[in-house]
Amino acid sequence: MLPISFLSDYGQRDEWVGVCHGVIERIASGATVIDIAHDLPPADVRHAAFVLENALPFLPHGIVMAVVDPGVGSKRRGVALRSRSGTVLVGPDNGLLWPAAQAAGGVDSAVDVSATPFRLDPVSATFHGRDVFAPVAAHLALGAAPEDAGDAIDHQALVRLQAASPEVDGETLRAEVRLVDRFGNVQLQARAQDMERAGLRLGACVKVAGRFEATRGRTFADVASGEMVVYEDSSGWIAAAVNGGSAAAGLAVGAGSPLTLSPCTR
Repeated sequence: MLPISFLSDYGQRDEWVGVCHGVIERIASGATVIDIAHDLPPADVRHAAFVLENALPFLPHGIVMAVVDPGVGSKRRGVALRSRSGTVLVGPDNGLLWPAAQAAGGVDSAVDVSATPFRLDPVSATFHGRDVFAPVAAHLALGAAPEDAGDAIDHQALVRLQAASPEVDGETLRAEVRLVDRFGNVQLQARAQDMERAGLRLGACVKVAGRFEATRGRTFADVASGEMVVYEDSSGWIAAAVNGGSAAAGLAVGAGSPLTLSPCTR
């Protein structure tokens, strides 16, 4: 059986994650279920989408089930997307799956699983993770084709979620905040090559947001406690962190905020 990687904002205090595991086990007994994350910010589709994108390159080939679904029970579609790499992503069509699908090579085909024959009846208006997505993921893990789970739809019409592309203007890099993690580290929609284009090389003093001085380093310990470092994080994105503190709090930024990085002028 194919493994199922599972992400949600259900948390660990209530029964919802365990119930989804139970549904999968009843259909695909013995399937491996990998819990990516469940204590994500409630109903924050953007944060979850980028967490899923960051995780995808390290997940086994198989099925990805993601449920952060503030529109559950509305006219939003439930979908299963086959990526060009073969990974199948199951969840709501609200942008949550889009960045991960692109990381998997793009969407090859898509089906609407809202009325899937695999559903548990009656379908709750507020728990499609249990009644729609978990059964679909389980049947796909058993070897069912995505086309067996629903009706084909135009993948060009899927809801797309993506951060703005970084801009380099001379020695200034402008990038959007992708997400803020639980340590207050600020992940940007920028890569190391964008820093290089702006001349912000390792060891350089970097002005963040025009007023905070940081060092471009490799890790947190490259700066003293309480100081800021700009580095390439474990997912390959440029990020800002404070050694022993929260960069997000100091910069007063959140997801979607614009941020500039430029050389210090001394």
